Amino acid sequence: MIEKTLKTLNSIKWYKNRLAHVKVLKTQKALYGNTKAILPQYIKNYLSKNNIKLYKHQCEAIDLLRGGKNITITTPTASGKTLAFNIPIFEKLIHDNNASALYIYPAKALANDQLKSMKELEKFCGTKLNPAVYDGDTPKEQKRKIKKESRIIITNPYELHNVLPWHHQWENFLSNLKYVVIDEAHQYRGVFGSNVAFLIRRFLRICNYYGSNPQFVLSTATLANPIEFGEKLTGLKFELISEDGSPKGKKHFIFYNPYFDGQGKITTHVESQNLFQLFILNNLQTLCFTTSRKMAELIARRSKKEISQIDSELAQKISPYRAGYLAKDRRRIENKLKNGEMRGVTATNALELGIDIGSLDAVVISGFPGTIMSTWQQAGRAGRGSDDSIVTFVAFQNPLDQYFMKHPEVFFDKPHEHAIIDLSNFHIIEGHLMCAANEMPVNPKLIKIDFESSVDDHIKSLESKRMIQRSSGKWIYSGRDYPPFKVNLGSISSEVFKVYNKGKLLETMNKRQAYTEAHHGAILINQGETYVVYDFNLVKNNIKVAKKDLDSHTSVQKEIDIKILKEISRRKIGNLKISFGELKVSEFYPRYKVIEKSQVVSVRNLNLPPIQFKTKGLWITLPKSIEDGIKCALSGQNAFDGGIHGLEHAIISIIPFHVMCDRFDIGGVSTPFHKDTGMSTIFIYDGFEGGIGLTEKAYEYIEETTKMTYELVRDCSCDGGCPACIYSPKCGNDNKPLDKEGTIFILKQLLDLMGIEG
Repeated sequence: MIEKTLKTLNSIKWYKNRLAHVKVLKTQKALYGNTKAILPQYIKNYLSKNNIKLYKHQCEAIDLLRGGKNITITTPTASGKTLAFNIPIFEKLIHDNNASALYIYPAKALANDQLKSMKELEKFCGTKLNPAVYDGDTPKEQKRKIKKESRIIITNPYELHNVLPWHHQWENFLSNLKYVVIDEAHQYRGVFGSNVAFLIRRFLRICNYYGSNPQFVLSTATLANPIEFGEKLTGLKFELISEDGSPKGKKHFIFYNPYFDGQGKITTHVESQNLFQLFILNNLQTLCFTTSRKMAELIARRSKKEISQIDSELAQKISPYRAGYLAKDRRRIENKLKNGEMRGVTATNALELGIDIGSLDAVVISGFPGTIMSTWQQAGRAGRGSDDSIVTFVAFQNPLDQYFMKHPEVFFDKPHEHAIIDLSNFHIIEGHLMCAANEMPVNPKLIKIDFESSVDDHIKSLESKRMIQRSSGKWIYSGRDYPPFKVNLGSISSEVFKVYNKGKLLETMNKRQAYTEAHHGAILINQGETYVVYDFNLVKNNIKVAKKDLDSHTSVQKEIDIKILKEISRRKIGNLKISFGELKVSEFYPRYKVIEKSQVVSVRNLNLPPIQFKTKGLWITLPKSIEDGIKCALSGQNAFDGGIHGLEHAIISIIPFHVMCDRFDIGGVSTPFHKDTGMSTIFIYDGFEGGIGLTEKAYEYIEETTKMTYELVRDCSCDGGCPACIYSPKCGNDNKPLDKEGTIFILKQLLDLMGIEG
């Protein structure tokens, strides 16, 4: 079926014109190895029964763990990472009748998935280890038994965060803890990663109290900085295992460009939908990744409707999948995908994780998912083992997607990005220090070691808020609320909005999602059904919706005001000055558009208070000579205003090439005059309270980023600017004004000032 599908793509003109590049990733034979010490007979029996021969990287992991080392494994999806650390962990737990192990997964679905493989291995051991999942879905009547009997606990960061205050109930488990496994560790980056890094430090503080010093295993996708990342996440030293010995089937990796002609007859979403349907109708089990929850719903809904006209039974085997669904609904979809009953699923990156959903034939990646690492993770969902597969990356008409379409070698040759964890965010540190004080009294001198920075200012802040108080020379929690409820690991803000339909909880979301997806009048899509928001309550953080069958959707508009609070550092590159510091951002949401069939049918006003937060960012002040030069060379003030606006958009689109983030994690503002600098200024900032290190890393790479931005805009084939160079899908000003010539002029001047050849 794969050969038939490839023939269709290469023979039908519509598809053939859009094939920007096809790279065949060759097969790889397995590289097997041997452990230094002989494996126990029960492990040999398990491997023999399952026809498993250990790969070289698995043997290396076993030897290092047996030798007492912390390890980071960065081999690809489906390379046998789990077995590599399960073998030495089970060995230890069987040899030491008191030893215990903790497995931490970023998602509940992963925890339940791994429990099955552990129970299979346990059957061969002759010893009851009673592995169990302990999370928010575990029935209360089972929790006491698990605490008493289980020597392997599988959980997630959210549950660990909630149970740490009750650590005395886990004294036996924690005092005998020998291993901690953090799987899918690359998920712990940005805000989530920074929170989890302090959660791990709180956890290790408690382990130390009970006298344990567990070894750590980090299992992660390929990163540019795996050792630095592991050390920031845990505060520990690691040995790296990166050579993959697992076999690979032939993978046809297709770059598909709907905008090959610079225009595009239909959108990326529709092209992705058409490819999704083509693969399903060719009997390929297919997973389509989208960059938004809304599009995951829409593509599934429209595909079911169109395929039902050809095969009504097949149409029922298509479903969307995303975060926000209830656990039972997610697991139902996962199981149907794994057993082959589900033939097509559209998903956000929620299925990018290593949930065992079996071997898929095809993956459609609808738009660059934000990082090269994520793209490879999604591509790895197809063709597990030695099976052939198809991966199709469908480009958006945005700068980075189009850059890859024209320079595919950059994608395939470029090292993976840096994963960012920021250990200096004031709000994150303060929240976890409050939690630590609730778990055990805080000694200010010792906690500095755990938190790796001075906590004096945080202690003063918490004391002023009456959240902690001094007792016998230490600090204890004195607030009224349960501290973990005040610290949201997935967000710097703890605000959660709940969406209800006829009194029944439909889903939850954070404040920014609520403002953009579920404001009053918004059309919300959930599991393929459309709902209209009729009540948006900011006091109770409740949203009420009514189900209504609609073919339209809504898009909110945003305006930004920015103020410089403090310049932290300044770089002089040649004759250009670039600053980095603290900013105050105010986001206003004055109106939204109702869109039907890609056309705006109405614009309606909103009455929402602004979202305000302090963050960190960089800013470039443009010398007056650039403005004067552009007025002489081009068409005056409009070219300058449109030029700096275009530069802001383009540089934001390129930053994810160097830093592991999504362009939507970064904000920007450009102005011909800013009152704080007294000059024309371009701001690029982290879109999160306190900042999370994204623009700090971009500040380091500003020379490379500026040069790449210049090449991107200069080489774009459009006349006056387009989404492939200077237009932005999130621009609050409807991409006005924009001037391509002005953008190129300013970028060239910036490179000249830096002393960089353009």
